[in-house]
Amino acid sequence: MIGLLNDCFPPIMDGVAVATSNYAYWLQKKNGNVCVITPQVPNSLLYNYEYPVFRYFSLPVPKRKPYRMGLPGIDYAFWKKIGKIPFELLHAHCPFSSGVIARRIARAQHVPIVATFHSKYKADFMRVVHNKYIVELLIKNVVSFYEQADEVWIPQPAVEETLREYGFRGRVEVVENGNDFAGRPYSVAQKIRSRRLLGLDEKVPILLFVGQHIWEKNVGFILRSLSKLSHIDFKMIFIGTGYAAADMKQMARDLGLVNEGKEKVLFIGSVSERERLSKYYEAADLFLFPSLYDNAPLVVREAAALHTPSLLLRGSTAAEIISHKKNGFLCEADESAYAVMIEQILSDQTLLSAVGNGAADTLARSWEDIAEEVSDRYLRLIRKYKSLYA
Repeated sequence: MIGLLNDCFPPIMDGVAVATSNYAYWLQKKNGNVCVITPQVPNSLLYNYEYPVFRYFSLPVPKRKPYRMGLPGIDYAFWKKIGKIPFELLHAHCPFSSGVIARRIARAQHVPIVATFHSKYKADFMRVVHNKYIVELLIKNVVSFYEQADEVWIPQPAVEETLREYGFRGRVEVVENGNDFAGRPYSVAQKIRSRRLLGLDEKVPILLFVGQHIWEKNVGFILRSLSKLSHIDFKMIFIGTGYAAADMKQMARDLGLVNEGKEKVLFIGSVSERERLSKYYEAADLFLFPSLYDNAPLVVREAAALHTPSLLLRGSTAAEIISHKKNGFLCEADESAYAVMIEQILSDQTLLSAVGNGAADTLARSWEDIAEEVSDRYLRLIRKYKSLYA
């Protein structure tokens, strides 16, 4: 059995949850013998999967709805069930409660553990813990977890810099994230149909952001930049939830982006149905992602798969995969410059179309293709481990 572990999993949706679920789906389809281990969430029994999902006791994370804090140490029934499963390899996508489980099982059963480094955890710690010494201690624990893995994977090369800053000195392997929208046929007619389906004006430029509504993702930067574009017509759509959602809506009102006469900004909330989410990507002209917080955002690749290019900040980790005016757009971390860039991009439909095509050609690799690579890597590591410890 291959165990895939993460601290969140559908119905909770974020980039790492999407990655974990696609690993599970495609590896199960290719080889079978895959399971997922993740915290319990309300109503999780309503969801059906093609593979086993083992959940352990959890509580809500304060101020981070809908995320859960896993407490596997007090879930005796969970351990009794898991202890009966013979694993060949554990793959942890998170260093916290699910990562602890992966490490414990790997030690008990003498099997290898792969750990993927997805997120800039230090930013999360600093928002909650206002003591640099405690933050440094927490980061040391994160680094210790990755040091104990047999292989450490990162989703794109620039992510290595963050790991090194945290103090990790081991070897890393680059294994890209995939995209469940890759390879879909695209046409302008489809874009128009998606807009009609979503009730969006066919002639108004659509800007899009998909992700957690948290300040770390620079969502305030987006709103302030858009406030400088009162002289042009556009519709900005935010999809997602997070602790900053209510304040973002207030900021939009304060900046004059939402008023009784006309709403230039729409807050849709969470869209967990992937097919409907694809319609928003397809309907958009430009994806705005000025985050300095993210390592390798799936949303940029998802937008690219549906021929919607992204505007990122030059020098950010997320921007590593972008070649300016080839498969996306880059801008300095300045709100006025970002606003000017948006206006320039929207005014040149020929360039926008060409860059959208470039994004689809270079950034959208299917999860099925990724699963082939991952399966080969797992098999190689399992064989290596057995030869060393037989």
